[in-house]
Amino acid sequence: MTIDLYSDTQTRPTPGMREAMARAVVGDEQSDSDPTTRALCERVAALLGQEDGVFMPSGTMCNLVSILVQTQAGDEIIVDDQSHIYNTEAAGSAAIGGVSVAPLRTPAGIYSPEQFEAAIRTPARTAPRSRLVSVEQTTSFSGGSVWELADMRRIRDIAHARGLKAHIDGARLLNAVVATGIPAAEYAAGFDSVWLDLSKGLGCPVGAVLCGTKDFVVEAWRWKYRLGGAMRQSGVLAAAGLYALDHHIEQLAADNANLRLIHEAVRDLPGLAFDPTAGQSNILVFSVEGLGIPAAAFAQACLAEDVRVRAIGTHQIRVTTHLDVDRAGVTRAAEVIRAAALRFADALG
Repeated sequence: MTIDLYSDTQTRPTPGMREAMARAVVGDEQSDSDPTTRALCERVAALLGQEDGVFMPSGTMCNLVSILVQTQAGDEIIVDDQSHIYNTEAAGSAAIGGVSVAPLRTPAGIYSPEQFEAAIRTPARTAPRSRLVSVEQTTSFSGGSVWELADMRRIRDIAHARGLKAHIDGARLLNAVVATGIPAAEYAAGFDSVWLDLSKGLGCPVGAVLCGTKDFVVEAWRWKYRLGGAMRQSGVLAAAGLYALDHHIEQLAADNANLRLIHEAVRDLPGLAFDPTAGQSNILVFSVEGLGIPAAAFAQACLAEDVRVRAIGTHQIRVTTHLDVDRAGVTRAAEVIRAAALRFADALG
């Protein structure tokens, strides 16, 4: 059986989660009368220290709706150059909202408060208006790095002082929480919008919850409806989220620990290059450029041994641990990745 470390989106509902979904009490979400969906939104809003929340089909919709609520056509948002918003959301902000993106060049998805402030445009009739900044906690394609709370707060405060809104892409926010011990509400405090993904490390089949003030959620609901994201008996899906919050948060700590095992097994190998922040959560990114091969060749070599990793671009490999891969599977994966790297290094001479 293949050990799938391509992404934590590969998780499947556990038997307990499936049972919870089957037993869910449901209503009509569009009229706000699905009790299980309402309970999930209240639960996540409390977890994040926000006034209210709205259930969304995906994290991508959470990001897009946050942008659409808090910007106007012709505005500009500031993100890191490896962020999900910039790279893998089909330019939704531009296509639907008429909003451009200013990507900040970063080594591991984390920019400094000074770098952010320097990117805020001086108001001019000929330039886009800097309107929103996004922090991705943890980072995704750049390797699961965890933002320092102090830096997040400085970015938030600079944004507000300069007339911008501040947003958190919280796809893997709880991985940061279990890695640092800092509560999610502390990370989210004072931000204008923040969301939590349910379909990654938490193991749900679909969904995310976007949170903010009650007024923000009213407008978020309007955009959700426009985008076709409103549902009917969504409590079947929301029940999975409630189950995950009750049973899978501790698993995130195991996922982080399993990732460290892989990192420790390969971090000193010749030909591989890691950012100093590597190994902080459940994602590991490294370069195979020093082996003289493309990332796709390295990924194929691992897949030949039933270990699936992700090639990103020309030279980057991403490995992601999650609840569907146990310690034995992670140990086996570490052996395969290590052996593949050593074979390519030997061939290079």
